[in-house]
Amino acid sequence: MVEEKPGELKQLFVYEHDASRLELFIRIVYGWVCIGIVVAVYGFIAEICMLIQWFVILILGRRSEGLSNFIKGYLEYLVHVMSYYYFMTDDRPGILPKRVEIYEKE
Repeated sequence: MVEEKPGELKQLFVYEHDASRLELFIRIVYGWVCIGIVVAVYGFIAEICMLIQWFVILILGRRSEGLSNFIKGYLEYLVHVMSYYYFMTDDRPGILPKRVEIYEKE
């Protein structure tokens, strides 16, 4: 595991050789059930926001910042939990969304 200082960037999808068998079973309840429910509900609401955003753009010719921020929050949460959900790491993310920022390196 990479030690990080507050404010430093942390790469989310990094190969980890060691894995815990116990965490594998905990992941069924914690990851697939708890996080899965949050992702499903948050995603459903984000889909509704996307539909509303579509109409806002169609009618007003601009985006709503509030809707964009909500959708962005969902996408950031989804990327934040993916490494745990897809067996990349044993580090458990929080169930509730937390503020993360995602950047693209060019």
